[in-house]
Amino acid sequence: MATLDSSNSPTSPSFTLRVPQQKTNPFLRSISTKEPSFSHFPSPPPRLASQPSSPARLPFPPSSKPLDNNNPDAAALSRCVSSVLKKDGQILSVAASNGLVYTGSESNVVRVWKLPEFTECGLLKTKAGVVVAIEVSNDKVYVAYADCKIRVWRRSWEGVTRHVRVGTIPRAGSYVRNYIAGKDKMMKHMGPISSLALNASDDILYSASLDKTVKVWRISDYKCIETIQAHSEPINAIALSDDGVLYTASDDATVRVWRRNFCTSNRPHSLTITLPAKSSPVRTLALTADGGVLYGGCTDGYIHYWLKGWFSAQPQYGGSLPGHTHAVMCLATVGSFVVSGSADSTGRVWVREQDGQHCCVAVLQGHRGPIRCVAAFPGWVSAAGEEAEDGCTVCTGSLDGVLKVWRVVNNVGRCLVQKTCAYFDLD
Repeated sequence: MATLDSSNSPTSPSFTLRVPQQKTNPFLRSISTKEPSFSHFPSPPPRLASQPSSPARLPFPPSSKPLDNNNPDAAALSRCVSSVLKKDGQILSVAASNGLVYTGSESNVVRVWKLPEFTECGLLKTKAGVVVAIEVSNDKVYVAYADCKIRVWRRSWEGVTRHVRVGTIPRAGSYVRNYIAGKDKMMKHMGPISSLALNASDDILYSASLDKTVKVWRISDYKCIETIQAHSEPINAIALSDDGVLYTASDDATVRVWRRNFCTSNRPHSLTITLPAKSSPVRTLALTADGGVLYGGCTDGYIHYWLKGWFSAQPQYGGSLPGHTHAVMCLATVGSFVVSGSADSTGRVWVREQDGQHCCVAVLQGHRGPIRCVAAFPGWVSAAGEEAEDGCTVCTGSLDGVLKVWRVVNNVGRCLVQKTCAYFDLD
């Protein structure tokens, strides 16, 4: 385990996420070129949108309360409790489950960390490199690689945690047979996989790709049972609710909602509604535990969210959360917390209050590169056994190669409530 001791990442104008500020448009923000480029990747990870758009004028102000930067107590709301630098390169994916944290990078290693002490307790190795997405169930770990395949490990809890590789999706034999037969259901993605979602109760795994499709895999035999032509542009993220509703986010600046029709065997997933995201490509998605709120992080730096309707159950636009100056690259929700990571090298933590308003309670500063992935889980248990329920633990992985663990305390009462926001011109 090493500590972070490196210089700033090299500049790369091609990685710029903002257009230059102009006097005629008060919404545009300045360019930052401190983020590293993806040019040295053997196979590129999910990319940033090439043409980010500036924030559009909204019909009402965003429903958020900004962090009180002048309050000396505000800095105490979050604290970095661990920072780890390995020689794995940029960290691209992170997942947490049952006291374990899995991190994937541009190397061929998935590292396993044990909480609360946050010590490394295992490695998952393959010949493939660049881990782009990780999904964890109770007894299995699904890891997507840049070669457009998914490796599956089974984990056991007999005394110590062990991981045994049990398969690859798609299977090589099935892939060859269906290719010769002219069928496309078993063929692997033609572009890098960007996101995974698991429906263990229905024995289904979803994979989204930059090839504009979502594939539906049957877990029991690793067969592809459906290919959804979901968007006209690359798909950056997917999210799945407990009732089986699938959400897909794309560079076409929309979020699409899909429902599964059990009466149809040919193409069971059908499109129910398309949600516009204010003309900005959507990079990431997150759902609350009850599925009542859907969050979408966009390249314009805003987090838009939709509320589940009371009668129609269709999502209705609820507002946006400003704060980031560059693309929002990752999101996570736990309890009433919403955590985001951005290409501006910071993370933000909001608390959703009972009245539906959002209060920014912490800004996570310390990374020297864009925050590519984030995971969050409720409460905090220290190595000494001290428990804190009114907060959450956040893991952030960055393109600077550093993994950080944060303790965040819910202290909504100290937030400064402001009635106006400088980012919006209200009519």
